[in-house]
Amino acid sequence: MTIAQELDSQEGICQDVIFPPGDLYSDEPPLESELHLRQIILFLQCLEWLWRDRNDFYAAGNLTVYYSPHQRKSEFFRGPDFFVVLGTERKTRKSWVVWEEDGKYPNLIVEILSDSTANTDKGLKKTIYQDTFRTPDYFWFDPYTQELAGFHLVDGEYQPLQASEQGYLWSQQLGLYLGIYQGLLRFFTRDGQLVPTPEEMAEQAEQKTEQAEQKAERLAAKLRELNIDPDII
Repeated sequence: MTIAQELDSQEGICQDVIFPPGDLYSDEPPLESELHLRQIILFLQCLEWLWRDRNDFYAAGNLTVYYSPHQRKSEFFRGPDFFVVLGTERKTRKSWVVWEEDGKYPNLIVEILSDSTANTDKGLKKTIYQDTFRTPDYFWFDPYTQELAGFHLVDGEYQPLQASEQGYLWSQQLGLYLGIYQGLLRFFTRDGQLVPTPEEMAEQAEQKTEQAEQKAERLAAKLRELNIDPDII
């Protein structure tokens, strides 16, 4: 056997290799822009803070979803920009491997559009998420043009979501709205309250403390005007 024949033979063998469970790393390319990174981090921070007491979900960004019926890493995989799987263990994963996760697919997917991916996100990926993944909630968002669209799976087909008065789109799977706030896509509660990041929560707590201290100082000053020592009350 010549060297060329041997290499061809080895290549054929490699194509048929079935990777062992737990050996599937994510194979996603670098994020397209800083805005893509900021958007994904925002999603993860806010949802994980909101659901900090829950252990029945998995959320990830820019991570490969492997869904080959032959359990092969080399075929049938996609990399949503952000996705959430419900009813699963909350733990770190190298990737989402459907055949290792009881056949579960994402319950929600958000794609962050760019010039190079918009057509695929609106066409091929939407079809795959509808027909193969059967993902109930699918959204896309362009951080540059502020385009936002959402779809919910009804009788096997995606139906466009209608925006609320505030311009938010409802996710039945998360029980949250998605809406634009300061140029990025954020989560909002059913009553329209912004789901904060941990840093925003800390800032809010600090502001409340400062307001309470200012109120106490004003009250003390008023008592002194009435010749009452606030320290002995």
